[in-house]
Amino acid sequence: MKIGFLQFNPFFGKVDENLIKVEILINKIRCDLLVLPELFNTGYTFKSKDEVLKLSESVPSGKTIRFLKRISSEKNMSIVGGFVERNGKKVYNSSILYCENGEYYVYRKKHLYRYEKNYFDTSNEPYRVFTIKNGVKIGLIVCFDWIFPEVIRKLSLLGAQIICHSANLVMPYCQDAMITRALENRVFIITANRTGIEKRGRFYNGFTGMSQIVSPEGRILSKAGEGDELVSVVNINASVALNKFITPLNNIFDDRQIDMY
Repeated sequence: MKIGFLQFNPFFGKVDENLIKVEILINKIRCDLLVLPELFNTGYTFKSKDEVLKLSESVPSGKTIRFLKRISSEKNMSIVGGFVERNGKKVYNSSILYCENGEYYVYRKKHLYRYEKNYFDTSNEPYRVFTIKNGVKIGLIVCFDWIFPEVIRKLSLLGAQIICHSANLVMPYCQDAMITRALENRVFIITANRTGIEKRGRFYNGFTGMSQIVSPEGRILSKAGEGDELVSVVNINASVALNKFITPLNNIFDDRQIDMY
């Protein structure tokens, strides 16, 4: 199957322009699964909770949600992207998976980074794995979730073959760490990061780019530069992630000594 990421520099608060930019960038690509960055439609550097509320969207009626549904259907692919989700009185930093058959699933970020704690609610919903075309199972995480190894381990134990990681990374550690995350769980990981700089009032964020796709053997299959705006697609055999043996006698899940941890 073909999997990929989109890396670009969104305009803060300009949802219509960002959706147009995404559609232009992915116009000619064909793949089975495409991952977009965290908060790809709004930008990241909010100055207040009022800004967060103003740019929030409900599922499935929001403009961005309808956009992803249309793109998924037209291109016959599953697509993942991050957005501000409004659910009643709660506001989440969420990621949504839209499948070509119209099914959709929402993941709400559980580990909030820095000032996000002032703006977003956290979710205690259990981790889930979702099935896309050809029976491939994927898990969703958002940005800072990466630093907690239990997250990807849990999704892997649930059967995830591909981890879709929508991100707005500002620290320099994640891309290297994801090689270990992929290797220790023998899964594919797609990290779709954004690029560019946002300076709004006293808030400043410089994003690291370097989106990548890593194999279960810890090999980097594709990697963007720090400032690139691009789509990258690679061919994979997703069934490789079902094999948890690193030697004929060592299975990374069966060999765990859970009673000692």
